[in-house]
Amino acid sequence: MSKGIDHLIVNSPFVEPTCHWGYERERQRFVKREGRRPAGFVRATPGKETFDDPGIFVELPVVNRIRERVAAWRAAGHPGITGTTKRLLEHWRDPERKEPRFFFCQLEAIETLIWLTEAPAADRQGIELEGDGGAIARLCVKLATGTGKTVVMAMAIAWHVLNKIADPQDRRFAKHVFVVAPGLTVRSRLQVLEPANSGNYYDEFDVVPSALRERLRQGRVLVRNWHALGWESEERIHKKRSVDKRGAKSDEAYVREVLGELAAARNLLVINDEAHHAWRVPAGEKLVGVLKSEVEEATKWVGGLDRIHRTRGILAAYDFSATPFVPSGKRSQEEALFGWIASDFGLSDAIESGLVKTPRVVIRDDGVPDAKSYRSKLFHIYPNVSDDLNRKAEPQEPLPQLVANAYLPAGPGLAGDRERMGGGGLADAAGDDHGLQPHRDGGADRARLREEADPDRGAVRARGAAAHRLEGARDGRGAGGCSRARGRGTPGAR
Repeated sequence: MSKGIDHLIVNSPFVEPTCHWGYERERQRFVKREGRRPAGFVRATPGKETFDDPGIFVELPVVNRIRERVAAWRAAGHPGITGTTKRLLEHWRDPERKEPRFFFCQLEAIETLIWLTEAPAADRQGIELEGDGGAIARLCVKLATGTGKTVVMAMAIAWHVLNKIADPQDRRFAKHVFVVAPGLTVRSRLQVLEPANSGNYYDEFDVVPSALRERLRQGRVLVRNWHALGWESEERIHKKRSVDKRGAKSDEAYVREVLGELAAARNLLVINDEAHHAWRVPAGEKLVGVLKSEVEEATKWVGGLDRIHRTRGILAAYDFSATPFVPSGKRSQEEALFGWIASDFGLSDAIESGLVKTPRVVIRDDGVPDAKSYRSKLFHIYPNVSDDLNRKAEPQEPLPQLVANAYLPAGPGLAGDRERMGGGGLADAAGDDHGLQPHRDGGADRARLREEADPDRGAVRARGAAAHRLEGARDGRGAGGCSRARGRGTPGAR
């Protein structure tokens, strides 16, 4: 057990974590512990409102029991699964599989959904997940952002559709999938879940064996934004001051409008992306401190699915979220996690497995880099700014930001070169050695040219417009001051 965090990444993303960083509250330090971190989440410490509060870790006992049983089921060769599922699992876990390989968290998530559906009943005895109070069977996959939730969605869709095509009588599976997105941007991104689309994830990530891809296209996937689920009650319609006196739509009319091409489908599989937006508002309870827009979104999202379930039937709803909390309007230590979470791979697990960027505390650095060692790094910036530099520009326009930034570390060196050259201009010092040129200042004082170097800050400023020298270079009549100026380049400019 090591003392303190010397490096955050301690696990491979492709195998189950073998250790984790834990926090000792008594000693106020992190220690490296053997074994995988239990499933759970961190809740704010009651009475603590400081930014450095480590919080209190709350375990998810049901998820931890599911983990153990899924691991034992995996070690036993996945007993009870269909032939189609067996083929998919062998494809996903092929040790000779080429890139892209699936992460452990992705494989565990889809294996958990499979285990809850196909494992022998005796293996699942004693495992009961809470519902949300409605009639739809919901299962939540908790995966940190950046761990590949969309790929797991593609795996779940392929598993359902291919099994249903192979055995249409098997009521555990669906070949029609309704995916609900939290916004237009996400909806656009989720188009990769439609098998017929170019760039779909089944091909891009080799989710489905090539021999089964045509069969997969027999299923249908519809991706809609949650706003498509919008509906209004009779009470709200009556409150409207409108000449339109039509009543609320019937469930049948509503479903036909929402599902469109899937309107005739029955027993759909629903996938809720960013499902923390889809929570059920307790009947008759008024939530204080929760935005009205959040309540409205949750009500329409879940209420819309209820109407589809009453009319067409929803086989199951798979919820994907990194933060599946039900907002309460209370303090963070009182927020409630979804009670139907089946699989958990949180942010700390993702960081320790190298799946997401390591967080860093940003501190402003006012130090001056060594101009001599830094000079070579700035030498080749010209190809990146040449188009902008060589276009015709107004006198008051500054140079590209990259060039302006380059003067900061290069300033002391330029000033030193100027002195060694006998007081020549900055352009003389920069033109042959740095690949940098000065710019015209758009300030009011344009009467004189004065280069000023500030060694303490490493900044070089051309005060006032470089009236005579830069004007001359721009018009082609300069006396050798600038190697080039904005608006007209020279063959020798780098």
